[in-house]
Amino acid sequence: MKTEDQIREQVRERYTAAVSMKSGCCATSHEIPVERVACCAGYSEEELKSIPPDAVQNSFGCGNPLAFSEVLPGQTVADIGSGAGIDCLLAAQRVGPNGKVIGIDMTPVMIEKAQKNALKAGAQNVEFRLGNAEKMPLANEEADWIISNCVINLSPNKPAVFREAFRTLRSGGQISISDIMVETLP
Repeated sequence: MKTEDQIREQVRERYTAAVSMKSGCCATSHEIPVERVACCAGYSEEELKSIPPDAVQNSFGCGNPLAFSEVLPGQTVADIGSGAGIDCLLAAQRVGPNGKVIGIDMTPVMIEKAQKNALKAGAQNVEFRLGNAEKMPLANEEADWIISNCVINLSPNKPAVFREAFRTLRSGGQISISDIMVETLP
């Protein structure tokens, strides 16, 4: 049986390789292959066009965690597994110049891509931190919202992810997650 560190390393290697192959889920709406439509579910064409193409093309999520959220101007949003920045950049538009978005990813190549995409988008209210979901580089009660897009399923210790999410949420904070789960039927 693999250790938690071995699982994390395998995930890190897979996403590093995926970025180099430019095989993300989303593309501009006219380029989305049928087998990847679910990855872009919940994003409007307007949203996808409002951010750098690299952030869209290197999205590996399974939906839009902001679609049903009520993120407001001035709030702080933390994104678990921010990847190339698609959801961070969209959240940055919602929180405005007085708000803040913190992307967390365990893959250095994703952090680098996300930082470049934030610069291209002119998003000065976004920062990216290297770290994993089970031990987030966030202070206690730092975020009003925790979002995540198809990342928690990759964690070898899901209870730790949720403990961290609740540790980092302010009183009254909220969570919006887009993810997948598998159930084994008897």
